[in-house]
Amino acid sequence: MNAKRVLVTDSLHEVGIETLRREGLEVEVVPTLPPEELARRLGGVAGLIVRSATKVTEEVLRAADALEVIGRAGTGLDNVAVEAASRRGVVVMNTPGANTIAAAEHAWALLLALARQVPQAHACLKGGKWERERFLGAEVYGKTLGIVGLGRIGTEVARRAQGFGMTVIAYDPYLTEEVAKRLGVELVELDALLARADFVTLHIPLTRETRGLIGRRELDRMKPGARLVNCARGGIVDEAALAQAIAAGKVAGAALDVFEEEPPWGSPLLELDPVVVTPHLGASTEEAQTQVARAIAQQVADLLLRGVVRNAVNAPSVDPELLQELRPYLELADRLGRFLGQFAEGRMAEVQLRYAGEVAALATGPLTVTFLRGLLAAILEENVTDVSAPALARQRGLRVTESRTLVSEDFASLLDAELRTDRGAWRVAGTLFYRREPRIVRINDLALEAVPSGWMLVSSNVDVPGVIGRIGTLFGRHGINIAGIQLGRERPGGRAVSVLNLDDPVPDAVLAELRALPDILSAKLIKL
Repeated sequence: MNAKRVLVTDSLHEVGIETLRREGLEVEVVPTLPPEELARRLGGVAGLIVRSATKVTEEVLRAADALEVIGRAGTGLDNVAVEAASRRGVVVMNTPGANTIAAAEHAWALLLALARQVPQAHACLKGGKWERERFLGAEVYGKTLGIVGLGRIGTEVARRAQGFGMTVIAYDPYLTEEVAKRLGVELVELDALLARADFVTLHIPLTRETRGLIGRRELDRMKPGARLVNCARGGIVDEAALAQAIAAGKVAGAALDVFEEEPPWGSPLLELDPVVVTPHLGASTEEAQTQVARAIAQQVADLLLRGVVRNAVNAPSVDPELLQELRPYLELADRLGRFLGQFAEGRMAEVQLRYAGEVAALATGPLTVTFLRGLLAAILEENVTDVSAPALARQRGLRVTESRTLVSEDFASLLDAELRTDRGAWRVAGTLFYRREPRIVRINDLALEAVPSGWMLVSSNVDVPGVIGRIGTLFGRHGINIAGIQLGRERPGGRAVSVLNLDDPVPDAVLAELRALPDILSAKLIKL
């Protein structure tokens, strides 16, 4: 029997290569490849291991006739078309937590270098000049550090800040006050953080909601003379607006490890002296690279040779025999979790999962974990896996309860989830049609039948004539095609809900128009 082939691109530490070969896999190591060349090399390849440079696009995946797994040596998956991989049955896995310390320490390296102008002074002295008076720095002791995103990395940054004698405040709309207090951190809104912090550091994922989060408005609200650090993801900061704020003296300086375009050639930030930059080195330590290489190599080998799934972002970590029975319910649980994570608002406090009917007779533990993975995935700066989801829920003070009953009045099986936050309760229930097709059958207290897939617009309105027509007219004017629509209402003239399946996302400006329409109470765009 021929050994399965694994293609390794980018630069993986040799310990990972040795692990794969020791497991009996055939390994080919190549440099970072453009998508066209990568596609040509994927024929017959069972496993692909990448870092951040290789782009695994949907077009690349079409050429992968034997691919079973994509392993990301690291955390972020911006460079992998996860949904396209899922449609082709390719497992995508990463190594969560392996580079947490490296990333947190690099944020601190940049912050301190920025505060004391270390790179500028270094370059000056290397250039033959001794100009002590030119490089007047700032102390961090007694200052206020504002952390945007208090996940794994943000938490480690906070702990080190306390060692430096700083006051730590944080903006994280999904963290409970109780957890923040245990960390010795004060939770505040983003505007308050920007107004109070002497140093602002970002530790959030790049999502549709966080792209451009720090723009001209936010920079104007920063405390005069404050400094900004971004070791998270390029695109969170509007670089042109940041350059203008620094040039105008509004912001004292910035330290960046990530950029909107990498390499950032042509960025105005590179021309500014108060800006410290590094080429995406957050995870670049010997220790982190050894850990991620060994971890991802073993995970890929375990899947290819033993069918064991670990740290997958699009597949459950379940025994292969049990997986076959649970597969359709796992897909339902994942979609309901992702839906509720985007639909609800406020800091999560408690989630109640109720299993009714045939599904209650199965092993529901993996379903709960998969639901949590989906629920947390959209709000954290790391990719959530089955292994990390329960721990992350506990870390954030999210209480999880589960109940089961073999009786289901309306459906053969029902998965009903209710999430309580500091802003209210949010509920979604789903079932399987024909035992394989996920459907949402309840949103809050309103019954309907909706397909949880792709782009979805969920709107609440007063049940009066003309509402749906006005939505259709608005979308038609902007060239937005409605693929499907489902409606539910409590009573004639009362509250109603509509779920629209769309071919494309709705631009923010169009969403604003929609929310301003008569009788529209709310509208939320969701991506599944």
